[in-house]
Amino acid sequence: MPYLYKEFTERHRPHLHPPSATLFVTFRLADSIPKAMIRNYQAQKDWLANEESRLQKLRLADDSPDLATHQELLRQFHRDWFKKFEDVLDAAAIGPTWLKDENVATIVADALHWRDGKVYRLDAYCIMSNHVHVVFAPHLSEDDLRIKQVRAGLLYESDKPPLDVIMHSLKSWTANQANAFLGRSGQFWQHESYDHVVRDDAEYDRIINYVLCNPVKAGLVQTWQEWRWSWKRE
Repeated sequence: MPYLYKEFTERHRPHLHPPSATLFVTFRLADSIPKAMIRNYQAQKDWLANEESRLQKLRLADDSPDLATHQELLRQFHRDWFKKFEDVLDAAAIGPTWLKDENVATIVADALHWRDGKVYRLDAYCIMSNHVHVVFAPHLSEDDLRIKQVRAGLLYESDKPPLDVIMHSLKSWTANQANAFLGRSGQFWQHESYDHVVRDDAEYDRIINYVLCNPVKAGLVQTWQEWRWSWKRE
């Protein structure tokens, strides 16, 4: 069955991820961030979304200073909050740390590698005690997209899975396996994931280095090669 993408214009490619993009994705265990911090983040995020909607309704030109300023504000918002969340996750002082168990970490690592070559090209990952960073390029290109006319307008479809399908499959399977091993039930991963489109080669190199060196930054090892759960494609 083909996968349907949200409606988008020719200029704005699928919201889920642009075709042929390389993605930096972070997903974490449930309850690994304080709820008050999440509420603060969501309130600011909602305000920015409402402001963007207001600007779009004004049909501002793409080179409008107001729209450009808002888009930069949005990018800075995500950068700032990613750092805040990452600092909390690296401290691992809140919530579960099930990924410390090598059996659970192995479940995640094996699942990442199993999908390599099937739904994406896996470039790098790092499994920490309560979160995972991964860089991959889904097997979706412009040529894979087909226009589908529906009553509401245009949709695009493809036989290649989009990011949300990839992540749902990955998180669902690993959660079931990990819960079975741990003898528990209930939510394992936080529903939301952070994803970022890698813009160029320089950013790609920075992100790969960031992913591999996460345990170094957290003070767990001296070099990334010492961390069993850091990996990159040669």
